[in-house]
Amino acid sequence: MLRKQAEIATDHAAFEAFYRRHVDAVTRFLARRVDDPHTVADMVAEVFMAVLNSAHTYRAEQGTELAWLYGVARNRVSTERRRSFKEWRLASRMSGRRPLDSDDIAKLEERIDAEQPARRLFTAMAGLPKGERAVLELVVIDQLTVTEAAVALGIQPGAAKVRLHRARRRLRGLPFVLEGTLG
Repeated sequence: MLRKQAEIATDHAAFEAFYRRHVDAVTRFLARRVDDPHTVADMVAEVFMAVLNSAHTYRAEQGTELAWLYGVARNRVSTERRRSFKEWRLASRMSGRRPLDSDDIAKLEERIDAEQPARRLFTAMAGLPKGERAVLELVVIDQLTVTEAAVALGIQPGAAKVRLHRARRRLRGLPFVLEGTLG
């Protein structure tokens, strides 16, 4: 269980254990949404840095550590998309990025390739209203429970259930959505 902010920030071993427990899940979450290995690596680091600053906001009674982390990661993705758009308009895509060695790039490219089917589903879901799409992503693709998805989104579980039902109903008729894909 995540410790109080002061303890996580000062207890290297506790933070390292938390990081090791969740780094793969956070990397998969981000690789489903971002297709650049440099950006994925930077965002994983930023998510865990945010944990140091916002650990006091975690409430165990509202959901799992992973659901909370996915909420932090979703915010990071939104921030990154805004930043990337601004950067695209003003400067080259490589400014401000640290170089990755070839092993890091190869691992992230493998992860990104493995998440390609999920990115195709994201494309299919693009026409859904934002709230329905967000719940569907967290439940179907990221495999959270509806309650955990509600925590990650900051909404009530009942609202999440309604949004999930609507999203599934809208997508079932699409020819490229296989039976069983939507949970």
